[in-house]
Amino acid sequence: MKLVIGCDHGGLRVKEALLAALSTRPDTAVTDLGTRTPDSVDYADYAVEAAEALVEGRADAAILVCTTGVGMSISANRFTGVRAALCPSAAVATKTRTHNDANVLVLAGESLAPAEAVQIAHAFLDTPFTGETRHARRVHKLERASRLSEIAHLAAADPEVHAAVRGQLAQENATINLIASENTVTRAVREASGSVLTNKYAEGYPGKRWYSGCVPVDTAENLAIERAKRLFGAEHANVQPHCGSSANMAVYFALLKPGDTILSMSLDQGGHLTHGSPVNFSGQLFKIVPYCVSRETEQLDYDAIEALAREHKPKLIVAGASAYPRVLDFPRFRAIADGCGALLMVDMAHIAGLVAGGAHPSPVPYAEFVTTTTHKTLRGPRGGLVLCREAFAKAIDKTVFPGLQGGPLENIIAAKAVCFGEALQPSFKDYARQVVENSQTLASTLAARGFHLVSGGTDNHLLLVNVAKRGLTGKDAAAALDAAGIICNKNSIPFDTNSPFVTSGIRIGTASVTTRGMRGEQMRMIGGWIADILEGVADTSLQARVRSEVAALTALFPVP
Repeated sequence: MKLVIGCDHGGLRVKEALLAALSTRPDTAVTDLGTRTPDSVDYADYAVEAAEALVEGRADAAILVCTTGVGMSISANRFTGVRAALCPSAAVATKTRTHNDANVLVLAGESLAPAEAVQIAHAFLDTPFTGETRHARRVHKLERASRLSEIAHLAAADPEVHAAVRGQLAQENATINLIASENTVTRAVREASGSVLTNKYAEGYPGKRWYSGCVPVDTAENLAIERAKRLFGAEHANVQPHCGSSANMAVYFALLKPGDTILSMSLDQGGHLTHGSPVNFSGQLFKIVPYCVSRETEQLDYDAIEALAREHKPKLIVAGASAYPRVLDFPRFRAIADGCGALLMVDMAHIAGLVAGGAHPSPVPYAEFVTTTTHKTLRGPRGGLVLCREAFAKAIDKTVFPGLQGGPLENIIAAKAVCFGEALQPSFKDYARQVVENSQTLASTLAARGFHLVSGGTDNHLLLVNVAKRGLTGKDAAAALDAAGIICNKNSIPFDTNSPFVTSGIRIGTASVTTRGMRGEQMRMIGGWIADILEGVADTSLQARVRSEVAALTALFPVP
């Protein structure tokens, strides 16, 4: 165990006794933070140093002593992950370890004899946390409460914005989020995205900036680049695009001239706005040949796509979608591209986390370019990413900067590095697998209640429900579910006869609920609620009852 000990002048006598007694403990390395003289000092300095050692992993536990113990407790407990307990006896020290998983023992120097303090310290260090479910739940709630500390200064600086953020926190806590393009990031991702790196202007790339003083941001951006390459097995990565649309734009402008032909999935079939919609730059600048799903299977017809490619000879083929629930056949797309002399770009924005976790085949070996967002299933900050083969690296980098963007958002790039690092952990594979399993369980639950699922089911994190077959519009269905505390979005389905503002379907995703720890049992419960609501969209009493039940469920699965 790595133990740090600190005190102010009021705790010096007790601290010296602790050092003498604890230095002989086996397997314990003790570091004295000070103070070492009776001169007056500020307790906060030592509490902060001890807390930082714990947060940064340089210490496993700490003991702090001041005159009353109160100042040290207040100072140390301002840090997330620090649980400092002021203990007047060995019995209390034992209980705070078993019940609260305290990692900082605080002692009152004026009221404790040195021998008594040593006894309390031994009790604290010798007692493990039980890990009992009820105690673990309570400790977890302590850490959840720290989400409010992230916006504590905002409350005084801008109460109106603070209220908006509090509103989002309340919504996340009390509702079930089934938006397929959303997720819940970790505290580490939030801290990086809100860090002081936002202060730095860093036009250019690591080692080649237009501004001086870029060593820290170079470090963060290089980490993001190397982790992205390692995570996806890519030859080159550009982590600067502000969003997925910017990433797609970078590929288009690096390769194509206005009027060049792109073969891509139509927006109303499940594609994305930047894949050639006439209201988007992609549809306005390039000649778009859209491909569709089969009317019979509602799945991609690769033979039809190949026929279009041979006929129109596009310069670029785009694979990827924002509302397609099936595995994409990347080898087949590669063969189609080779057959007509086209380059291949895969937009994996929705499935990137599944690819990273091995729950969906990777497009990287098959495509010259792979673009993605870093939120959605990848569970990172809002931003974009371009992966490409080394032969196109210079063209992509030059297009992103100075071609499309100025100064990169280095705070967001740091958060991308954090999310890539998280996705490289073995536990992320379990997460990705569970996302798909939850999606399939939810799909089977709805199918058993007679709802039509576009394509017959799902292979990934999302499913499309044709609610028109139940006499509903997507708009009305989403509104009814929202009233019941279940958030999804209206969505067009293939060959939709309703407008995009009304739609005939809803899109449901399981990335966020999986992050909260929900599994098959909860998916069956949620599927039942969805079916109940959609079978009675005008029943406000039913919506109120389900909303109450949703709140009870979400209390058991708190937002990280």
